[in-house]
Amino acid sequence: MPVSVHSVIATNLATTVSSIWFHRDVSRRRIFSSSVKCSVETTEADRWVKLKNGNDSLEICRVLNGMWQTSGGWGRIDRNDAVDAMLRHADAGLSTFDMADHYGPAEDLYGIFINRVRRERPPEYLEKIKGLTKWVPPPIKMTSSYVRQNIDISRKRMDVAALDMLQFHWWDYANDGYLDALKHLTDLKEEGKIKTVALTNFDTERLQKILENGIPVVSNQVQHSIVDMRPQQRMAQLCELTGVKLITYGTVMGGLLSEKFLDTNLTIPFAGPRLNTPSLQKYKRMVDAWGGWNLFQGLLRTMKSISTKHGVSIPTVAVRYVLDQQGVAGSMIGVRLGLAEHIQDANAIFSLVLDEEDVNSIQEVTKKGKNLLQVIGDCGDEYRRI
Repeated sequence: MPVSVHSVIATNLATTVSSIWFHRDVSRRRIFSSSVKCSVETTEADRWVKLKNGNDSLEICRVLNGMWQTSGGWGRIDRNDAVDAMLRHADAGLSTFDMADHYGPAEDLYGIFINRVRRERPPEYLEKIKGLTKWVPPPIKMTSSYVRQNIDISRKRMDVAALDMLQFHWWDYANDGYLDALKHLTDLKEEGKIKTVALTNFDTERLQKILENGIPVVSNQVQHSIVDMRPQQRMAQLCELTGVKLITYGTVMGGLLSEKFLDTNLTIPFAGPRLNTPSLQKYKRMVDAWGGWNLFQGLLRTMKSISTKHGVSIPTVAVRYVLDQQGVAGSMIGVRLGLAEHIQDANAIFSLVLDEEDVNSIQEVTKKGKNLLQVIGDCGDEYRRI
């Protein structure tokens, strides 16, 4: 996109979006037409979604396989078993994998997996496989050579000429080097080393600033669940105006939103399931901040009633509910490759339709919880609080 067009976009966005949560009645059609040209298309009965920004596009599965669980803390991962499991997920239509440079061997596993796909599956199968990774650098000076060097590492580990998506994280907003990094990433996209540029854990204010600077991001990956609805309070409004989409994680809260934790009492030592993974421990803190274990049990009972009604599991209901929220293109389910699988539950998400009664019953419980935007802050603030 020429610099002059970037300037027009930045000006339009600055004048229209700066008051977004104060002037909701403004003509959104007019604003969108003069903002960043991102869009999303759904095909094949809701399984696939195409993220678009100008000439950039990437089709992904709306239920993503999250690979944080390969980084340690969830059990020992055997390389061969893990790659076999990745193939089973892809064979079942769950063909989008999300990883990061710091998720242990995740990128290396993807590289082994994609080569098996190249050898053992037809070309049209390969086209459906997508590998989304993240780059989480320290907040130091972002030179072109430094950015290029780190992206080349991920490309080599994943054994791809171009990364399908690079999702960028930044720790310190006081250091605006993130804008330099994103501009260098955009240059690498123009060179063909990255297909789409995206963000992870950015708040609404910084997302707006990034768009005003003409960075062509297609999505922002944020924490979002039935308990944590922060993205719907500010972020989703900006997404509606600009077309940037949300990819969500923490949607089943590390497994807390499941039958395993229904009717359990964690206040009594050894009385309930152990919180023995980093994700369970993380999201238990979210439950505590939201309203506590008793209120969470009420939510689980409500979700169990809904899941029984539809013949699915509680996690399936949890993901479907978030996928139906404004601005959400896809949701993550963590995969413990070679250790446990939930392929059937994941595929059931695509055919599940929550009716008005289901939604109302969930909201009757969630409205009793605290507003996590007021408790924690906007999307990603949990990683930046001192």
